[in-house]
This record gives sequence, C-alpha cells and structure tokens, in this order.
Amino acid sequence: MKIDRLLGILTILLQNDQVTAPWLADRFEVSRRTIGRDIDALCMAGIPIVTHQGGGGGISILEGYKLDKSILTAEELTGIIAALKGIGSVSDSSQIERTLDKLSGCKDAVISLQEPIVIDLASHYKGNLTPKISQIKQAVLKQRIIEFDYYYDKGITHRKIEPYFVIFQWSAWYVFGFCMEKQDWRLFKLARLWELKTCDESYIPKKVPEERKDFNAYLPDDKHMLAVFEPSVRYQLIEEYGPDCYSEREDGKLLAEIGYTKREHMISWLLGFGNKVKVLEPEDLAEEVKQTAVNILKIYP
Repeated sequence: MKIDRLLGILTILLQNDQVTAPWLADRFEVSRRTIGRDIDALCMAGIPIVTHQGGGGGISILEGYKLDKSILTAEELTGIIAALKGIGSVSDSSQIERTLDKLSGCKDAVISLQEPIVIDLASHYKGNLTPKISQIKQAVLKQRIIEFDYYYDKGITHRKIEPYFVIFQWSAWYVFGFCMEKQDWRLFKLARLWELKTCDESYIPKKVPEERKDFNAYLPDDKHMLAVFEPSVRYQLIEEYGPDCYSEREDGKLLAEIGYTKREHMISWLLGFGNKVKVLEPEDLAEEVKQTAVNILKIYP
C-alpha cells in the first residue's frame, strides 16, 4: 500500500543521512517515477526533503528537522520507539537518540519514553556484534562485496558474498547474500563470522527470488524424534516448543514428538537433560546419544 511505502521511505530517511532514488526503487520494488511521486507526496505533507543531483547526490531530510508527532497515533508512536530501542541495543545509540529527537518537538512530550516493552537484541558478545552489523549495513547500502572467515561443523572456510540483508531470527543474527564461491544465495550466522572485511569491489544488485526470502525454509524441522522426559523438565520443553509438544503418560512422564533441523544440535540439546530423557525413535539417534555419553565418560579418569 502507498501509505506503508511512504512511512517506510520516511523511516529510512530518518535513519540515514542520504539515500538514492534507485536504491529506494529497488528496496520497495517500484519504479523511480513512483519514488519521485512519493517524495512529492511527503513534501506536500510538510516534510522538508532535499534532493541533490549529480555525482554523490541523493535524497535526504533537511538537517535539524523534527517530525510532527501529530501525524501518528499514540500506539503507532510507541510501536516505532519500541522498535528503535530494540535496534539501539545493537547499533550506534547516538543515531537512535537523534531519531528519537526527530520524532518529537520537545523531550517531555515523548510518550514513548514510558513504553513498557524492553527489547534487547544484543548478546554477551555485543562488543563484536554491533560493529559487524554496522559494517555489513554500510556494505549493503554502498553495494560493496564483503569477505570473512566462517566457522562451521566441517571446519573453517573463507567466503566472499554480495550482502543483501542483516537478519535477526531464531534468537540470532545472520547476513543473507549471494555467495561468490557457491554461486547461490546463502545465510551466514554472525557469531560464526570473523575477520570481516569490506572489499573495494562493488556489485550490481540481483533480484532476490521470493522463495529465497522465506528464511524459515533455511532451518526446516523436517526430522522427527520421539522421547520420554521426566516431569521435572516440563518447563524446559514448554520454553522450547510450547505446551502442546508433549502428552502426559500414566506414570507421569512426558512423551514428546519434536521436529528438528540438524542432528548434531538435537544431540547436544538432549545431552543437556542428562538422565532425565530417553530417546525412543529413531533408533539410530538413540544409539548416537548413548555412544556420545559413553565417550564422555572415557575422557574422565
């Protein structure tokens, strides 16, 4: 819808010093002419947008402008601020503060400061996470290739990709892009990504196939396990899979059928329960859990 696109353009302009019309057109999958009409509509609404032509030119909001919060409802404003605070947990806080300042004419009028929702998207390695997100974001905006070392179950590999999105999903941060080595779209976890460098090489953005934007498809729960858990770990099952993931047997134990993506991750998760779980199916998974426990005993005298 046009109103959604206008709000999206306004948000981008508030978060960035300058963007180009071609970048906005690609971002919202519309023509440059449509972006031009949208910019005109925002100007007519009283938002002072400045357009610079030529090399190094682009679109920006007049410096020092403060968005009149009367165009937003209280619920809309608090929702925006909650989102900004969440992003602020992993980005340059000064930039977020400048954006908050633009969202109100005076500090004491910002009702969103009373927002009861606290969103912290950081983690114990925030010191390394924040610069990674910032660097990748700039690479996406400037259409620059990035390269890095990547650690995974088979060891370490060096990759160069065209970055397109920074994603927070499944309680972790990822970068999505086109891998130069595999010549295909790939998703890389930022916690496993190190020695990140932005290359001098630029790239012409490709159109991301719609089916590749379904990031849930990268971690499908297409494998299934049947196990019996002790009642004392009920809360852990509910925390991970919800109250409908198990049924209670007559002896009080919990029978759970759980889907999973990677076998090694499921084995690690099961071992965390110690002697409070027994895998029933599949048999080869049960045997591997048993053998892993035996191997653990061998390393202790």
